[in-house]
Amino acid sequence: MLVNSRMLLALVVWGSAACLFSADAAFAQASGCTMERMASTSRQVMRCADGVTIVAESEARFNIIDRNRDGRPDAVSLRNKAVLVDVDRAQRPGGFEVVTPQAIAAVRGTRWAVDVNGGTTSVFVVRGRVAVGRPSAGRRVVLSVGEGVDVTRGSGPLTVRRWPPARAAALLARLGQ
Repeated sequence: MLVNSRMLLALVVWGSAACLFSADAAFAQASGCTMERMASTSRQVMRCADGVTIVAESEARFNIIDRNRDGRPDAVSLRNKAVLVDVDRAQRPGGFEVVTPQAIAAVRGTRWAVDVNGGTTSVFVVRGRVAVGRPSAGRRVVLSVGEGVDVTRGSGPLTVRRWPPARAAALLARLGQ
């Protein structure tokens, strides 16, 4: 009986996770979003009726998260590669997050890029302001236009830097910008 209870609990947890983390076209359509491939590239674009647009680099591994189960995405869980997120503050006053193994980047309305490479998450702001911190809490930093931060696991301080134009252009070019 104990084994069956544990197995049932494992199935319930797995099923719940599958409902929360879904990045397929069916989820996109059900949430008022459309998924499409960018012409002559392998990048994907998800456009949602509530003012969220996500451009994912080729081979990016990410999942859409609907935490409150209202049928609208609240966040993206990004495991590798890069995404560019554009959030319209007028249509999406509750904001949006990108969650990676090293960082959480949250906004109310802006355009920013997040790149996960190895053990580092890099966040760069194109428009607006983005709060960035580690999932384990601690101090957050706020980035403005042209600024970025590289977040690694650990407890060291997060250092905001103005990105050199070449670095910003290289990341944005990977996202078709």
